[in-house]
Amino acid sequence: MLLQYVHGVSVSNKILSVVIIETFASAAQNRCMKETTENCILVLGATGKTGARVARKLADRGIPVRRAARTGADFHFDWNDPTTFEPALRGVTGVYLVSPVMRVDFAGVVSRFLDEAERLGVRNVSFLSAYGVEHAPAESALRAVELDLAARGSLSHSILRPAWFMQNYSETFLKPVNDEIVVPCGTGAEAFVSAEDIASVAVATLGDPERHAGRAYAPTGPEALTFDDAARLISIAVGRKIKYRDMDRNEWLDAMVLAGVPAEYGEVLRSLTETIASGHGSRPNGDVFAATGAAPTRFAEFAARTAPAWR
Repeated sequence: MLLQYVHGVSVSNKILSVVIIETFASAAQNRCMKETTENCILVLGATGKTGARVARKLADRGIPVRRAARTGADFHFDWNDPTTFEPALRGVTGVYLVSPVMRVDFAGVVSRFLDEAERLGVRNVSFLSAYGVEHAPAESALRAVELDLAARGSLSHSILRPAWFMQNYSETFLKPVNDEIVVPCGTGAEAFVSAEDIASVAVATLGDPERHAGRAYAPTGPEALTFDDAARLISIAVGRKIKYRDMDRNEWLDAMVLAGVPAEYGEVLRSLTETIASGHGSRPNGDVFAATGAAPTRFAEFAARTAPAWR
């Protein structure tokens, strides 16, 4: 989706913002440097769907956390600027690794980041991958990062391969427009998972890396739902009819590209939607419970809590 930025701020406000950000960054650095014997976790994508939740849950557990993102976090971090890697990594023991978004060619830059992590003494990494990536070709970016992690002797790691997020319905491309959910997935079903549950699995792996070392979890919801099912449950939550409309996949992809999605990533979306439409979407499993000891969120619960987003 295209983001709009407002630039009408004064020079003095900009200077004040820089001072505030630098102060928070210094405080975050100091917190981590003091915790030499305990976990101090770097959360990448800390303003994003899972990263923000991981950072919050770590802090709630009393685990020192360093938030990193391009804007709005303790530390400026940009995959396109490798000079941001070392400041973000220095003094941390673990990393919640979120790869560059809407790109297909990131394995090399993530490998460079992991080299820096090893050099600076990071001990464990929890990597946000995607459902079914273990079956992908070794040269595909997400699978290449998984294999890279497995080959590094000084880094323990855990992998998260979640199903489609429930929050896609409230925050991104599945959010109803004119009371319609439009995506080319036909009658296929998916075990949609809450980003809160994904974050809980991540925090479990980061908080006790020895227990979860080498483990791969595929967080899912407790039920496989069609998009019609999801629309029905949202309708109940908001008290009006929300409909699902299937459409031609090529037309949908053209619209996504026009909205700002890179054309090469459009092919990723083609594969994802074809997988569900063909009946090969994710299926419920026990991984959320295995990692956290808590049952995963049901879609009806998510819809009831999230209803204000659709009103």
